[in-house]
Amino acid sequence: MIIALPIDDKKLDAPICISFGRTPFFLIYDTETDAHTFLENAAATSQGGAGIKAAQAIVDEKISALITPRCGENAAEVLKGAGVKIYKVSGNSIAENIEAIKNDKLDILIEIHAGHHHHQ
Repeated sequence: MIIALPIDDKKLDAPICISFGRTPFFLIYDTETDAHTFLENAAATSQGGAGIKAAQAIVDEKISALITPRCGENAAEVLKGAGVKIYKVSGNSIAENIEAIKNDKLDILIEIHAGHHHHQ
């Protein structure tokens, strides 16, 4: 399975980012081969719609599952519409979350928030 996690730096021991849409990078990880790459999140500096743009980037990468602390409803709609499962992060360790998803121990993220819309 190909998974994605929002992370703060391009390292396997980087902290998991609390923001999905504004994360600097995504770790793209293949749970079957342990191969991984880092994807820069072009949406991180967007004026608006960062979650939707980040979600589309995940869909474009053919990701099967996203592991994240939070997700806005618009981004979740894009992800779910493409068949991407959204799991709630467990702790702050990338390795712990990869192990948890391999062993089917992560919960589906059900607390989808309205999103952070910065209206001036």
